Amino acid sequence: MLYCGAQRDRDKCFMRYHWIGLALLILTLAGCGRATSAEEQQLTLTGSTSVTPFAEQLAELFEHEHPGNKINIQGLGSSAGIQAATNGTVEIGMSSRHLEEEETAELKPIEIARDALAIIVHPSNPITNLSTEQIRQIFTAQVTNWSEVGGPDVPIVVVTREAGSGTYGAFEELVMNKELPAPSALRQGSNGAVRQIVAKDPDAIGYISLGIVDETVKAVSVDGVQASAEAVRSGEYKLVRPFLFVQRKDASLSPLASTFLEFVLSPEGQEQLVQAGLVQGADAQ
Repeated sequence: MLYCGAQRDRDKCFMRYHWIGLALLILTLAGCGRATSAEEQQLTLTGSTSVTPFAEQLAELFEHEHPGNKINIQGLGSSAGIQAATNGTVEIGMSSRHLEEEETAELKPIEIARDALAIIVHPSNPITNLSTEQIRQIFTAQVTNWSEVGGPDVPIVVVTREAGSGTYGAFEELVMNKELPAPSALRQGSNGAVRQIVAKDPDAIGYISLGIVDETVKAVSVDGVQASAEAVRSGEYKLVRPFLFVQRKDASLSPLASTFLEFVLSPEGQEQLVQAGLVQGADAQ
């Protein structure tokens, strides 16, 4: 603390306080400038939990190549992402299902990749192939024992996604033929949770994005076709869905959002998605 004792020192003391105060003001303004700048260089994407892990990989690479920019990814479900983009909460929403007719009136879909739904069982399960009809019967509880489809004589544990998720919507469209999963099915909030349960239960069956299938689970063939990127590209594998970024038709993207979208659709961004097990999007460069 400065001490101003004698009268002759007061002018000198005043000047010291003056310069200290000015310095503090400059530092404060500089700090505010940095905070504002940082806020302007942040982008948040919300939506599909299926798209989330791939968007996070792209965001990490983008941030490395574009220092000073921050891309936040929030996995809240496709419907949440579509709604957030519609009401302007975010510039870009994420969806793993096609937009419905009323949604396309306000939103522009951009296909960043295509993904296959993999039907997964525990690695110890001897089943290697199921027909689409058998899968539907299992999830509607018309078939409740593995022995009914050529497996061991044990009850089937069905694991599904919650209604409203893009994964569930795609499964409903591609497999269920408008039938609902049995009330006894275990409903999970993310693909990762489905994979975790199936990985720990030899009697379980579920469905997840092909891109996150790992050694802890086994993807069975569907109608005699093994789920793979090659089978998706050729059209042989039928359980395929889009990975979309969605934006309002009547709003322009900010420079950061536009740059990130260009990166995702660029050869570099697409290569990252292909390496992760997805297929190049129809809107890629």
